[in-house]
Amino acid sequence: MQLASRVLASNAVAGRRRSASTVSLCSGHSAGLLENFCLITFGLIKITTMKSAFIGALALLFGAAGPLAVSASGLAWDQKPDSLALLKDGQIVWRFNYGGKEIKPNFHPLAVAGGPMLSCYQPKDHPWHRGLWFSWKYVNKVNYWEESKKTGLPEGVTAWKAPEVHAKPDFSARFVLDLNYHPSNGPVVLTEHRVITVSAPDQAGGYHLDWDMTFRAAATALLDRAPPVDENGVNRSGGYAGLGIRGAEDLRDAQVATSEGPVEYENHRFRGRAPALDFSGVADGRAGGVAFLDDSANLNSPTPWYVINAPPMYYISPAVITYHPQTLETGETLALRYRVVVHPDRLTPEQLRQASAQYKTDLGAAR
Repeated sequence: MQLASRVLASNAVAGRRRSASTVSLCSGHSAGLLENFCLITFGLIKITTMKSAFIGALALLFGAAGPLAVSASGLAWDQKPDSLALLKDGQIVWRFNYGGKEIKPNFHPLAVAGGPMLSCYQPKDHPWHRGLWFSWKYVNKVNYWEESKKTGLPEGVTAWKAPEVHAKPDFSARFVLDLNYHPSNGPVVLTEHRVITVSAPDQAGGYHLDWDMTFRAAATALLDRAPPVDENGVNRSGGYAGLGIRGAEDLRDAQVATSEGPVEYENHRFRGRAPALDFSGVADGRAGGVAFLDDSANLNSPTPWYVINAPPMYYISPAVITYHPQTLETGETLALRYRVVVHPDRLTPEQLRQASAQYKTDLGAAR
């Protein structure tokens, strides 16, 4: 239960401080090879393959796990006390980080299977950016987004219990988390039940991550952001809050398109509404990208987008409250659902429309 106690105490200052020398992990090159990797099982981690369970049992009996067998497809799980990763021929395809040292749960690295890495973790310009992650900006005027340079902590705390982790034999995965949002030393104002389902990679190396989040106000909760434009109507840096990804810094020829067509930038930023948006770039001569698909039942759908395309800074978000804040009264709920598609090459507007239609069909079948 060491993991459980660490995650439940995830807001302790000692576990959350960040050194000023934190290394930026933002290369778009393929994630490094792992010569040896082990599986360790804990009471709150569920590994559903019989082979993995057997190896985990050996680990508990003998104190160390042996190398995890690789499937014929080259796929394998890499289980650690604070994360789960999928490997392809030793390369990290994705890793979900949920341990107590994290300020917020996140996916990094995030890569096309056998292709370029697409995410960036704690870049020097915005060290609170963590791969693919979710964060509110302000809740009741308390900042949950940025972190203090002195303490490495935000004003608002995002806390979570040890998650359910299901690593499946077909190399899909499912994560279930319960989160609380509260000011430092203050009561919980917002709760969240989050389910993330990750599909197995297809033959081209693509896969998707379905995010299903339900928020409930424990007290009146004002969800807010900095205004997207200044008093003169100039497109500034505000408007962000919610799900987003920080793109790898060494991606080249970055392109953005929505299901409605090409986008136009103002001050290296795009703001607009559409059911789907794709960000793609090139690393090591290979193109890859991340597309976000909006559930039509979401608040403010079709979602407002906030994109920064200012190399080496890339930020992409379905910024749900970019145009105006949202108040949840005590007991009121807010559901948000998105599909994040990691893919090789680039997606056209027509392909985005097809992907959105498939997501709608999948949601309908699940409801």
